[in-house]
Amino acid sequence: MAEIETLDSRTVYTNRWMRVREDRIRRPSGAEGIYGVVEKPDFVVIIPIEDQHIHLVEQYRYPVAKRCWELPQGSWEGKPDADPLLLATGELREETGLVSGSMVYVGHQYLAYGHSSQGYHIYLATELEQKSTNLDAEEEGLISKKFRVTAFEAMILSGEIRDATTVNAYGLARLKGLL
Repeated sequence: MAEIETLDSRTVYTNRWMRVREDRIRRPSGAEGIYGVVEKPDFVVIIPIEDQHIHLVEQYRYPVAKRCWELPQGSWEGKPDADPLLLATGELREETGLVSGSMVYVGHQYLAYGHSSQGYHIYLATELEQKSTNLDAEEEGLISKKFRVTAFEAMILSGEIRDATTVNAYGLARLKGLL
């Protein structure tokens, strides 16, 4: 049972990637207020790792106006309900050109549940074989590179990698003993 009652809901913005709605709510105390919610479909993040090396992608991230290293990740806006395993396999190949012989499900996390319903499925990809990439137009300029795991961890500690999804996915896989 929901602790907060939705009294009214209206869409304030929408595009092919997201919908933003504003809800008028009532809390258990009776106090009313508003809540803004960003609705986006779940995405996948893939940890491609083999022989103490991890594959990352670097791309320009417009909201922070810089190029950033991160784990391969994404969604298919044309198929928001795609099977997460198929999505992970497709995104890995699309962004890095890698095909995985083994995909292990690590878990599901929420991206920012204080304001968004979006979550993500995490996969560990091993038994990697290099093929060709197939980048989307939105991924223009994306590059893929292999790093030693120790260098990757140093990049996290130094603040060079600041993508919370990347850090969280890697940390969860480590805590589960998968790495």
